[in-house]
Amino acid sequence: MGKSTKKSWVKMITAMVLVPVLLTGMVGCSGSKGENSGSVASGDFNQEGLPIVKKPVTLKVLTVRWGSMGDTFTQNQWLKDLEKNTNVKIEWQVMSSNDWAEQKSIMLASGTLPEVILGDQSFSDSDIVNNLSYFRPLDDYIDKYMPNLKAAMQETPEMKQISTFPDGKIYSLPARLPSRPITAQQPVINKAWLDKLGLKAPDTIDDLYNVLKAFKEQDPNGNGKKDEIPYSEVGLSMDFLNPFGITDLNATSMMIKDGKPVYFPTSEEYKAGLEWVHKLYSEGLLDKELFTQDGTMASAKHQNPDAPIVGFSNQWTPDAVFGKWSDQYETIPPIAGPDGKRYSTGDPSGLSYRRNELLITKFCKNPEVAARWADQFYTNEASIQNFWGAIGTVIKKNDDGTYSLMDPPAGTSADAWYWEQSLRDFGPKYASPSFEQNIKLSPKTGDGLKLQLDKLGNEYVATPFPNVMYTSEEFQELPTLTTDIDTYVNTMRAQFITKGGINEGWDNYIKKLNDMGLEKLLKIRTDAYNRYTSVK
Repeated sequence: MGKSTKKSWVKMITAMVLVPVLLTGMVGCSGSKGENSGSVASGDFNQEGLPIVKKPVTLKVLTVRWGSMGDTFTQNQWLKDLEKNTNVKIEWQVMSSNDWAEQKSIMLASGTLPEVILGDQSFSDSDIVNNLSYFRPLDDYIDKYMPNLKAAMQETPEMKQISTFPDGKIYSLPARLPSRPITAQQPVINKAWLDKLGLKAPDTIDDLYNVLKAFKEQDPNGNGKKDEIPYSEVGLSMDFLNPFGITDLNATSMMIKDGKPVYFPTSEEYKAGLEWVHKLYSEGLLDKELFTQDGTMASAKHQNPDAPIVGFSNQWTPDAVFGKWSDQYETIPPIAGPDGKRYSTGDPSGLSYRRNELLITKFCKNPEVAARWADQFYTNEASIQNFWGAIGTVIKKNDDGTYSLMDPPAGTSADAWYWEQSLRDFGPKYASPSFEQNIKLSPKTGDGLKLQLDKLGNEYVATPFPNVMYTSEEFQELPTLTTDIDTYVNTMRAQFITKGGINEGWDNYIKKLNDMGLEKLLKIRTDAYNRYTSVK
């Protein structure tokens, strides 16, 4: 038996063993100790107020967590109180992201899903769109049983926009995370190097060129070696082209220009940006391994143990990247481009919105109970407790009506503590914009630090091509188009930067993209954009 045949037999046997296990563990409302194990009688269900049901009922909820993160979040006091107040007991099935892809394939192939699926790491747009018959349309449930979410959608239309599928219905519930910034990656520079060389932080692309040149030639780390790398990343981050008006928040190679979707790798701004980057590369101001290194290699340079060797890059926050050298780095305002304007990658409405945070499947016997349970998550206090941790455990509710975060236990980072104590990024949430002024975060670390740094660039954030939704047919066509087109664009980007020749090669580059089906790709992206913006 050959290796490939052997593997397929192993997979088949694994599937045969796992499917019954998955099925017995996931279907229906299980009950014990007098709890309801079937559909709730109409007289036991309360359409408003608490408890949701007069007699206890159990919902089976599946969620996926990163790696071996486990299920400590289930001990969140708010979740415990929710169970008591609603009479809805949750039987959690917590899966690891490490083996979720295989488990998910088996589940979808079996045609049997759990009652409720929580968190956008569980099922993607294409998983849902290609298996719509497994999921309940939620519009009527929102209208009848979810006043909190309904009010949130009226106050913040993005909540409805991001949740509406191509057929005009809502199959998954959204989230608006609390206290998120508007900017994504921002320019970060080694301030200690600037001070040593008597330089100011760069304000324009000409300044940046001069600073990078000084970093290369004047030994700013003081170790007597020519080991400084003025700029280093994995590939060329599109954030490096921000001064030329290029932003790509959702990695689609699309941006909005004059209110219309544009494919920027064929734009004049992109061409001018690559010409400028080629000049920097040809003078040794960019990492010579820019297009050949992976994340591990880049991280080793950012955290070089003997001395800092990277001068400039675009990052979320300096402390997330530069390790023990973090104190030497500072975030600076966006750099002005050739037109004198500044641009920053992000979203003017905030990096807060997500979809696919909760799905109710057709296998749920009490969908109205699940809908009312989910609606409890859409209050301000519920949202912060499911993002950071419970009031009294992680969050302190102050006498003046504000909320602040407690210090994590010794030996634990704040971020790790929040993941341990809450659903964190996953699950339904809505913190209203007006409520956010009551949340007081430390400006020195984590989420609070990012909000401080955000002030440097948020007025320059360009409207991004949104996180649109595609139809089943579009999902079938997209991979074929993007695989060839993206590969070619990335290859030519590296070539234009390392070898030059963009002026001579530009027309042929455009022609080849058109031959590959760029027009069809643009139509799919534009149709999806038009559907997204037409949602009212």
